Amino acid sequence: MSARASSAPLVDRVLPIAATFAMLAALWCVFVYAPNERMQGAVQRIFYFHVNAAWAAFLGFFVAAGASALFLWRGRVEHDRMAVAAVEVGMLFCTMVLVTGPIWARPIWGAWWTWDPRLTMTVILWTIYAVYLVLRSSAREDPQIARYAAVLAVIGVLDVPLIQVSVRLWRGIHPSVISAPANKGGLEDPRMVVALLVTMVAFLLLFVWLLRLRYDGLRLRDALQRLEDRLGEVAR
Repeated sequence: MSARASSAPLVDRVLPIAATFAMLAALWCVFVYAPNERMQGAVQRIFYFHVNAAWAAFLGFFVAAGASALFLWRGRVEHDRMAVAAVEVGMLFCTMVLVTGPIWARPIWGAWWTWDPRLTMTVILWTIYAVYLVLRSSAREDPQIARYAAVLAVIGVLDVPLIQVSVRLWRGIHPSVISAPANKGGLEDPRMVVALLVTMVAFLLLFVWLLRLRYDGLRLRDALQRLEDRLGEVAR
């Protein structure tokens, strides 16, 4: 038995437990430990989930782009499978970003949505990878489509740095809390920084757990499809 096979069950047991306890710790830090923001009040607490969901989404899309590049280079199905899993998990977190953003914006901006540059670029990012998933859904009938989707995954990740700099490039109204000074809308209290870091760890563990689950699910699906194809050939 290989070292990977012998260690996999331990990872499968430890990872969900670690993610669960980290998320519970994050919830305690966000809703109990961290104080209210001076100007925004309690609604600012959604920031800890909104920002970390965005980082998890970006991580998923970067993993997908890297795996897609390897798939285009080497043509291994494992890389393609990892890309699909990473996009699906990234889309989950990206959707969370687009849901939590308006919840924060309504009491602060007075509107559920504004076409701020960063918001617009995030919607474009979500759309790019939604198209990727549509392409991948038909790749079984035409394997060449998988390569087209891989190219899209590599190109689409270029939108991530644009999202990061969009506020400065196009003078958007979206706040830059992380880089802002404490007296100008930044993290005013060290407890806020602790809450952000704990939530970051929780989201990272959750991301890895979901990615692993989805990759294994896709691997089992592919194995089942191969078995069905062989049974079909025998039946003929």
